[in-house]
Amino acid sequence: MICGAASLAQARIERVVEKQFPVAGPGALFAETSGGSIRVTTTPDAVVRVKARQRIRADSEAEADELLRKLELVIEQQGADIRAVAKYERRPSGFSFGSWPPVEVSFEVSVPATFATDLRTSGGSITVGDLQGKARARTSGGSISLGKMGGPVEAHTSGGSISLGAAAGAVVLKTSGGSITAGQIAGPADLSTSGGSIKVESAQAPLRAHTSGGSVRAGLRGPVTADCSLSTSGGGVRVTVDKTAAFRLDASASGGHVDADGLTLKLEKSGRGRDRLAGEVNGGGPVLKLRSSGGGVSIRAE
Repeated sequence: MICGAASLAQARIERVVEKQFPVAGPGALFAETSGGSIRVTTTPDAVVRVKARQRIRADSEAEADELLRKLELVIEQQGADIRAVAKYERRPSGFSFGSWPPVEVSFEVSVPATFATDLRTSGGSITVGDLQGKARARTSGGSISLGKMGGPVEAHTSGGSISLGAAAGAVVLKTSGGSITAGQIAGPADLSTSGGSIKVESAQAPLRAHTSGGSVRAGLRGPVTADCSLSTSGGGVRVTVDKTAAFRLDASASGGHVDADGLTLKLEKSGRGRDRLAGEVNGGGPVLKLRSSGGGVSIRAE
């Protein structure tokens, strides 16, 4: 189904293309667009519904028709999988980056909860609801928001923040321009940002979290089964651990103090001014490495 609406005051015309596909069993959604956002929600029935919103920089319907001839829009079913791709022709010389492409396509897709996702956009945000399958999300110009994920998660953005409700599998979250927040992470996690803070409500080892521009806060639940590293060049580090967890603490702060509360610690090293603390906790084990160059380090047992 195709429908259209014009807004001449803003020199924009919007058209919508909608398709739906019956599916059986777990499948995967691949969606890619170069000028818009992607939103994926869950549906209780075995039907995938795809809506492509085309926002066209045009002053008339005729001009919009001409611009759409240069857009490649594919929405199709391949077995149990769904593919939705919007690509515009190569940008010619003389056009600024902000004015290209003249047709911006955003995808709104509803899928069964068992689906996996592979999503890419260079010009917008990505939002994904609660899904059981593997999730991949990449954007160069927006934020990424993920719900409660039942499989491995990989998300990358160069221009926004990343949020994750929960994950049952391994997690990789990386951004160059925003903060990272996550709820409960059950698998190995690698989180990094160059321009914001990192906050993890609950994680299991191994956990790596690094930022160059903010604070790091994390809760480690259960035993420390593998080495963990949390570091920042622009803020403080705060960690909570299980009071029965056994590990080797290696903590230092060049811009503040290292404080430990509630730990049974066999001290190995302690720096001047309380800027270094190292030793075995509850008999020792994997290494918990904490580093801060712009603030203090705090570790507390609960």
